[in-house]
Amino acid sequence: MMTQEQCTHRNNVQSSEKPQVYKVGIYGWRKRCLYFFVLLLMILILINLALTIWILKVMNFTIDGMGKLRITEKGLKLEGASEFLEPLYAKEIQSKPGRPLFLQSSRNVSVNIVNSKNQLLTQLVTGSSGFKAKGKLFEVKSTSGKLLFSADEQEVVVGAERLRVMGAEGAVFSKSVETPHVRAEPFKELRLESPTRSLLMEAPKGIQILAEAGDIQAICRNELRLESKDGEISLDARRIRLMRLPEGKASTSSSSSGNRQTVYEVCVCPNGRLFLSQAGTGSTCQISNNVCL
Repeated sequence: MMTQEQCTHRNNVQSSEKPQVYKVGIYGWRKRCLYFFVLLLMILILINLALTIWILKVMNFTIDGMGKLRITEKGLKLEGASEFLEPLYAKEIQSKPGRPLFLQSSRNVSVNIVNSKNQLLTQLVTGSSGFKAKGKLFEVKSTSGKLLFSADEQEVVVGAERLRVMGAEGAVFSKSVETPHVRAEPFKELRLESPTRSLLMEAPKGIQILAEAGDIQAICRNELRLESKDGEISLDARRIRLMRLPEGKASTSSSSSGNRQTVYEVCVCPNGRLFLSQAGTGSTCQISNNVCL
């Protein structure tokens, strides 16, 4: 145990020593560097704020949108020309009321319709090479909903009242043509021609060729046949002329001397060939059969 004298001596020794003071903070070059970094950070913040305000001013950012782009209740609204560098996905694209919708491209404009498996169903391409459409069915309708043109893999339908071909060569069909009526324009000629092949017209209930204000001509290079299997062929006209029929020569004994015959009779060979023979007091067909050979 310490005595009272020892405690008093120890307290006197401690009181004779000076109290020690510890400094708190940053001093010297560290303090100057800290102030420099704080000042630099404030300058960067001011520059960033100025650039942000400048960008907002240039891009015309507002509460409703950015520049010519406006955000409305119905979607996005673009005013003026717009350019998209990446694909645009939209449910509906429409112009302003009373203004046209203009699509422009330096190469082509393609419209593709795909299914859930990303398989192409319908494609519409307009480019420098032309206009191309791919799909199962192609239809053109009038404003009233009437079908004007339709095309699919089975047939092509023209629903207009009149089909007009403006080409000088007319219409060329490599296969058969089925139509109930073929008519030329008023005061124009109707010409059906097959320069290198045959021309066949067939109908189960008959064919009617009618020219109310003109003539009908049937011209061929080799043979023209009028055939009726179950009926008859009628030639109903005021005058019937058979041009360029061959003339049979009668024997010299049957020819009348001194008289030049100017009347002929039409004769028919067993094979159906017609020829002319000089008429006499009796029939001269039987002695003018050299044409039938």
